[in-house]
Amino acid sequence: MKINYKEELNQEQYNVVTGADGPCLVLAGAGSGKTRTLVYRVAYLLEQKIDPVNILLVTFTNKASKEMINRVNSLLGMNPVGLNAGTFHYMGNRILRKYGDKLGYNRSFSILDQDDSVDMVKATMADLGVNTKGQNFPKPKVVQAVISFARNANQPIREIAEMNYGYPDFVSESIEKVFNGYQDRKKRANVMDFDDLLVNWLVLLRTNVEVKERLSKLYKYILVDEYQDTNYIQAAIIAELSTFHKNVLVVGDDSQSIYSFRAADVNNILQFSKAFDNAKTYKIETNYRSTPEVLDLANNSIKHNLDKYEKALRPVRPGGYLPSLVPTRDVYHQAKLVTNKIIELREKGATYNNIAVLFRAVYHSAELQLELARRNIPFVVRGGARYFEQAHIKDMISYLKILHNFKDELAWKRILRMYEGVGQVSADKIWKEVMKFESFEQLLASNIKIPGARALKSWQRIVFLYTGLNEIDYSKKGSLADAVIQVMDKGYKSYVRDNFDNHRDRLEDLQQFVNFVMSYENLETLLGDVMLSEQFAKDEKVKDNSIVLSTIHQAKGLEWKFVMILNLRDGDFPHYKCLEDSKQLEEERRLFYVAVTRAKDDLYMFYPVRKNTFQFGETVSGPSMFINELDDSLYTTSKGSYFLNQDERDDEETVIYYD
Repeated sequence: MKINYKEELNQEQYNVVTGADGPCLVLAGAGSGKTRTLVYRVAYLLEQKIDPVNILLVTFTNKASKEMINRVNSLLGMNPVGLNAGTFHYMGNRILRKYGDKLGYNRSFSILDQDDSVDMVKATMADLGVNTKGQNFPKPKVVQAVISFARNANQPIREIAEMNYGYPDFVSESIEKVFNGYQDRKKRANVMDFDDLLVNWLVLLRTNVEVKERLSKLYKYILVDEYQDTNYIQAAIIAELSTFHKNVLVVGDDSQSIYSFRAADVNNILQFSKAFDNAKTYKIETNYRSTPEVLDLANNSIKHNLDKYEKALRPVRPGGYLPSLVPTRDVYHQAKLVTNKIIELREKGATYNNIAVLFRAVYHSAELQLELARRNIPFVVRGGARYFEQAHIKDMISYLKILHNFKDELAWKRILRMYEGVGQVSADKIWKEVMKFESFEQLLASNIKIPGARALKSWQRIVFLYTGLNEIDYSKKGSLADAVIQVMDKGYKSYVRDNFDNHRDRLEDLQQFVNFVMSYENLETLLGDVMLSEQFAKDEKVKDNSIVLSTIHQAKGLEWKFVMILNLRDGDFPHYKCLEDSKQLEEERRLFYVAVTRAKDDLYMFYPVRKNTFQFGETVSGPSMFINELDDSLYTTSKGSYFLNQDERDDEETVIYYD
């Protein structure tokens, strides 16, 4: 049976499905049926007798590709054999298997996974005599990340190493040499990494006229999903492939471009009409997800961006409740109020998995994770580890555990292996020496047997660190923050910089950890809370009905009935470092827009009025600029006490509200 497109699509979707020949940009707003439109477009082309082999459908995830193919199959009642559908990397692999010899590769080339790629970078560094020991040069994993970002962004290696990662000239120059050696090594071994699948595909199209002509003639219709997330290489590939038939349809939403840290370039979608002559633009603005109140707030927020397409989400659902802005006393009060609201929603019939708590950075959820664990509410952290399970936080906790109990075997071995010259075997031997002493002071004052000169030097650094830590008066409030800062200043900052590709984010996280531990009177209470969180994670069995905690980046594309956004505080969201860069600030606003449009029914926005930091002490601040720039008729401001039960209200201090 033929599909009744008029009946099954709204007018906006129908116009795209039946009329999008030539270069077409489809601006599909949040919750507007973007995937449905793409699926019906593919089905429509097949019904128009377009051979499946002449259609190229490019997605960003294997999951999206499989979903679209399955839905096309369901619509047509058949499997369109030969349809070219998959991720950019999947399609790049297929093309290079046919034409890789044009670039000097054997067609049976191997593909390096992430670990293989890092290992080959490491081997290249060894060949070049690059100093990989100690903490004065980034580890192979970080070097590989620098190279990968630069290639996807089509920017010089040295520029990325210096501007994005903060490395000095001599390190950046060495990374560039490693890159050249790494490229040669791959070619000799007849292997490609994931980035090569894109870069070499583009090189093939730009250097071999015959292949480009063959492929551009083959793909009569090219469809690209999530175009706002493409990087330079991906957009260039699409431009080259569409030179013959010029039937290229890209679907995306500039208002949801939030992945510049992965080299995504919002200008690809913003400049589409300039890149493709006679391009048509379609807008799909009918939203099936959210209430009018949620959409009004989202529309009002994103209009403050200057670099954007003019569009506005239109609801089909009936009216609901205005979003709520909830000032809280501090982050602990925020955690309590969020948890109370979750319990209230649960008592009214909501299931946990219909509730999401979103935040800009994982550390914004630390206090909430502890509060949920204390009150035995199951939760999952989407797309990453729980706050206290992150490697850099576990490292710091291990340093503190030794202060509390110097015979903590696991903590010692975790720390020791971070130091130069100490592997698993050496760590075991050093641990046996530690066990011989009755007090930490005796250990630090003694000369113990250390295997190897480099390990001995590292042990001396550890002794120097803990000698200083033992001099801190831990009876004073804020002393734990002093301890964390000493650990960071005496080596751990350098360790993070050299071992993690996202070291700036992790250092920011650790700075917030300093503020977090300031609220604890003693180390025992802090470690008790950490243990509670760890034990709760181990004991938790129910994953299919849990509260979802997620960074906003990880929440894109998802939806929940009830959404709560944390830390919408001036200086925290948008991040204070973005305020002087208009492009970064606009991406932060898009991030807020994405968070808001995840909500189907109710939206709650929280911000702590007071914040206690090691650097500035207690500060008082108001809501995010993204709240202040909204029309205040679009939300209600709720007193924090509204989220407390009567007993809690009786005990509650007066909350400072910032005007």
